[in-house]
Amino acid sequence: MYSHVVTVPAGLVDEVARRFALLSDPTRLRILDALLERDDITVSELAQVVGEAAPNVSQHLSRLLAADIVGRRRDGRTVRYSVADPTIRPLCDLVCQALGTRRKA
Repeated sequence: MYSHVVTVPAGLVDEVARRFALLSDPTRLRILDALLERDDITVSELAQVVGEAAPNVSQHLSRLLAADIVGRRRDGRTVRYSVADPTIRPLCDLVCQALGTRRKA
């Protein structure tokens, strides 16, 4: 299926596992999808897009912020969020493409 082998360095296994665990939550994936589509969006806008309550979205954003996956910037009294980790889009593309290929087979 893939032409090269990727190994996880022993010293990074726990960190990689935490990253994948963080990305395994459906709500966080919907938030990331919305951020990748719209970028620079507020909590209330995100809540509306993903169909969740703003406090719930805020909690998920806090976890994503702590992992440096998303970033935020202040715009007057408003806080806007965007994807900060440049590996998120290619990772999502890779996984979605692989799943789409498997579904077609």
